[in-house]
Amino acid sequence: MFSFKKPKGILSEYRYIGNGKNKLKLLIVRPKEKISANRPGVLWIHGGGYFVGMPEMIYMGRAIDLVTKGGAVVVSPDYTLSFRAPYPQALLECYEALLYMKENAEELGIRSDQIMVGGESAGGGMTAALCMYAKDRHTVRIAYQMPLYPMLDYLDTDSSRNNWEKVWNTRRNHLAWNLYLRQIKNAPQIPEYASPAHRKDFSGLPPCYTFVGDIEPFYRETLDYVQNLKNAGVEAKVDVYPEFYHAYDMMNPKATETKKVAEKFLEQFLFACQHYTAKQDEIL
Repeated sequence: MFSFKKPKGILSEYRYIGNGKNKLKLLIVRPKEKISANRPGVLWIHGGGYFVGMPEMIYMGRAIDLVTKGGAVVVSPDYTLSFRAPYPQALLECYEALLYMKENAEELGIRSDQIMVGGESAGGGMTAALCMYAKDRHTVRIAYQMPLYPMLDYLDTDSSRNNWEKVWNTRRNHLAWNLYLRQIKNAPQIPEYASPAHRKDFSGLPPCYTFVGDIEPFYRETLDYVQNLKNAGVEAKVDVYPEFYHAYDMMNPKATETKKVAEKFLEQFLFACQHYTAKQDEIL
């Protein structure tokens, strides 16, 4: 159905960052051509409901096209899964990876003014959370975000309530959120960095592209997220695919419909590379 096999024509390596025993592992994937500091850099966060998944999932999703066809350098963190540590551990580790990209942009061969963030499902939810977290701390300016069919809302929506489609459904969604938020589930208010759908001010966040299926649980929260960005004056676009269940493109990589999705996604990424930058010195 899908494969974690590394495609030809790329270079990959693992790095460990941070201090002490709990160092964070990063998977870094780049084109084989000579490294120069003029490529977009993409922090890609894997999905899996926050409790499963691994960085190598970039080989089976949309991220690998950013390298092979978009010329980007992709960094994917092996963040701590929620069954080991709940929120905010994964967010803090993804933030650490983002800071690493900014501080080591030249050595990584990426443009410091074109650092982007993306991910599928829970990785899409983390993408949104990380964009908010970095903006509010005035540390890294993210040029573009790609939260694909993102997991954004810990509360049931019209599409996540009583949804029993393939791959992801209401029961799994409740399980995943309860595991991720177990340390704060009795708090008077869940932080917006844990459930980005509940942010009040969406202004100043990076331009956004996403896509989602119309029968999957995250359909409603994806549309709401894009609309909230637009209402705040942020450029944002979503493509909706009829009869796509959750992660349809990853589960059906050879389908004609998936090829169309991949082409549109790459088209939007290349457009972003030509039109969106964010100079880091503007916030320092």
